[in-house]
Amino acid sequence: MSTVSNICEVQGIGLHSGVTTTLRILPTEPGLGRYFVRVDLPDAPQIPAHIANVSQTTLSTELTANGASVRTVEHLLAALAALGIEDARIEIDGAELPLLDGSARVWVEKIVRSQIEPVPRNIATSRVLTEPVWIQQDDIFVAALPSPVLQFTYGIDFDVTPIGNQWHSWRSDKEDFTIEIAPARTFGLAHQIEQLRSAGLIKGGSLDNALVCDDRQWLNPPLRFPNEPSRHKLLDLIGDLSLLGKFPQAHFLAYKASHQLHVRLAQRLHDMGY
Repeated sequence: MSTVSNICEVQGIGLHSGVTTTLRILPTEPGLGRYFVRVDLPDAPQIPAHIANVSQTTLSTELTANGASVRTVEHLLAALAALGIEDARIEIDGAELPLLDGSARVWVEKIVRSQIEPVPRNIATSRVLTEPVWIQQDDIFVAALPSPVLQFTYGIDFDVTPIGNQWHSWRSDKEDFTIEIAPARTFGLAHQIEQLRSAGLIKGGSLDNALVCDDRQWLNPPLRFPNEPSRHKLLDLIGDLSLLGKFPQAHFLAYKASHQLHVRLAQRLHDMGY
């Protein structure tokens, strides 16, 4: 088990709520896992970062437990999992995590800088996956395949020139998450912005915390990677699968998937005992 060795504090605006919150990551006892604490609510209810507590997956992942919720948890959880931090008390004074720059880079930097001792920087795995597991809707799918190493592969396909069809694959034992995956930012399509805001979403979104493109070009270049969108989707997948606690040793493969499908795969694996 590994936990943070010092307190890390971050403040920022939530993507969907547009509300500024302050979040603190604190050391906790081994075996307690990663869990949120709503310090703004009476009795400071706890929300374990566990697959059983997922309450909705519309453009982000939300957890609910003990009468409290916390939203857009995936980027921070991906950072903690990739850094090998299995146990952490995460205090927040609101219902949505700060989006920061739209990636996990700031989370990683803040966590690493706050440590008295170096973080492990390896994803905790449980037992080896022994059979393929698929969740599919038409040509959209997410899967876990038996593999000798832990690996993630993500493909996306958008009918706009700046994104198009792109893939990325990442192995935790060979490539540094902090360099290859954490900096990849969330992204969106310009023609969808007003519709999403009318639905009460992305109130805190801006060109400072998300990549945005129209049919022909990115509105706020440059990109950090040529395939930054597919890398960001891989980041989301890691964050959602971290709700298992430990990852089965497997090759996780996704194509045009969503938080909903990520969570459905995690639920299936949990039901199978992983």
